[in-house]
Amino acid sequence: MVAYEHYNFELISMKQKVISIFFVIFYSVGVIGIALPITFPMFIKLIPFALILSFAALVFFHSGKIDWKTTLFFLSIYIISFTVEAIGVNTGIIFGDYSYGGGLGLKLFETPFIIGVNWLFMVYTTAAVVEKWKLHSIFKIIVAASIMLLYDLVLEQVAPKLDMWHWKNEIIPLQNYMAWFALALIFHSVLKISNIKTQNKLALLILGCQFLFFLSLDFLFKLTK
Repeated sequence: MVAYEHYNFELISMKQKVISIFFVIFYSVGVIGIALPITFPMFIKLIPFALILSFAALVFFHSGKIDWKTTLFFLSIYIISFTVEAIGVNTGIIFGDYSYGGGLGLKLFETPFIIGVNWLFMVYTTAAVVEKWKLHSIFKIIVAASIMLLYDLVLEQVAPKLDMWHWKNEIIPLQNYMAWFALALIFHSVLKISNIKTQNKLALLILGCQFLFFLSLDFLFKLTK
């Protein structure tokens, strides 16, 4: 039995290393593909696929049982975030005046279906990363929400160029960052109160890959401007 458990642990560890290498290469190729004019249109269409693939890997490496409470909570994040985005993009009263382009795929009420997955991805990965730190629960909530805000600060610089969304007069309002941070705080607070476990060995890697992906593109876009 001990030998079997050791073998099983090594197998999981090997899978983690292989998938980790895959995502590092995957996002690196993505940067190159978007940076090259000849492949730019094709790689733009792959953005929703990249998010879904990343989220699927997180689900696979989720530590612990995915029970009804966990499923209901994550489904609620998707529905609530999608609804907030739909209200926001159609009224401008939450994040400011903006509109979604075609970079995030199919839409309902002028809002891409994938945007709810993005919120779920961000809440889950930031919570999983911060969960390992020895901090009081309140500080974990604030730090996790702050990481989401930092991520958005970088993402906003490249989103219009990737046809993800566009701001009126190309001005990103402070309102957007305030609403993003407030919503992140709410999600993380409910997550902590509900005692939902978010341990995941791939969370930091995939979140880091995405962050560096957008940061690299921002640098390249400014370099070639």
